[in-house]
This record gives sequence, C-alpha cells and structure tokens, in this order.
Amino acid sequence: QVPLVESGGGLVQAGGSLRLSCAASGRAFNSFFTGWFRQVSGKEREGVSWISSSSDSTKYADFVKGRFTISRDNARNTVYLQMNSLKPEDTAVYYCAATLLDNGLKYPQDYDYWGQGTQVTVSS
Repeated sequence: QVPLVESGGGLVQAGGSLRLSCAASGRAFNSFFTGWFRQVSGKEREGVSWISSSSDSTKYADFVKGRFTISRDNARNTVYLQMNSLKPEDTAVYYCAATLLDNGLKYPQDYDYWGQGTQVTVSS
C-alpha cells in the first residue's frame, strides 16, 4: 500500500489560484508515476495531469494546459498541482493517484493507489 493524502483544496473565486499537494508515506515515492484526476458528482473521473517518477515527463489534459502545472519533490515524497486562472468548471473533487508502471497514465484504471480527494470549488 501507498497511502496518499491530498491537501490544499478550498473555495476560490474565478481567476484565482490554488496549489494542491499529494503526500505519500511508506514506500519510496520516487519510484512512482503520479497523476491528478478530478471528479464531479454524477460524472466519470477524468485525468488532469501526469508526471513521471523522475519529473522528466509531464502531460496535461487539454482543458488545463497553460493554467495548471504539475511538479514533484521526491525528497519530500510530495507531488503538487499548481492551478492558476481557475474557472467555475474546474470545480470538482481532485484526487492524486500513483502507480509503478507506465500503462499510459491517462485513465483511472492505469493507477493502483489513490488518495481520498480534496474539494476544489471555484465561484463565479
């Protein structure tokens, strides 16, 4: 098991920023590919961004490109999602996920470990 704990969510006005953190404990986090997903009640969980274990590769969903930045600090066993220029449609529960294998990283089924999620609400 790789316990993951997200933090940093909250309520922000449109155009504002938040930084989400995903802290891991236990096994060496620097071996894991990590992703951020989000989910709105009644809708499927969708991928937001992914980062390789060594940070040499990052990818973003089209709807966050240019606004969100994923990064990681393996010394702190933490992955971050900096979210700028937030829009009301970014409102969702945000989850981090981790896996040892690169099976594409785009879909929830590509990951083995999940956090509990953190709520992000963007008001208009």
